Amino acid sequence: MSDVKSLVQSYIKDNTIMVFSKSYCPYCRRVKDLFTKLGLTYKVIELDQVDQGSDIQNYLAELTKQRTVPNVFVKGKHIGGCTETMEANKSGYLTTLLNN
Repeated sequence: MSDVKSLVQSYIKDNTIMVFSKSYCPYCRRVKDLFTKLGLTYKVIELDQVDQGSDIQNYLAELTKQRTVPNVFVKGKHIGGCTETMEANKSGYLTTLLNN
């Protein structure tokens, strides 16, 4: 599990926007479409397409208390899922985070 923890922490630290997703999830698609529409660069890990996907999801649940996807981080800060990400964009919080 320490490998998974290190992997997740490095993804979060090394990417301005990090999305843990599942390829078939419509909520994940909404978040990825939002970032694309805004012209933002983001890193995605599709948990259903990587070997350690379930271990990563288990660690994210421990880290964020959120078991669902998408699980979104901006500049190392956990934003939440689709609803929270959309709200962060609507309220301007996403822009504030990205500009700090």
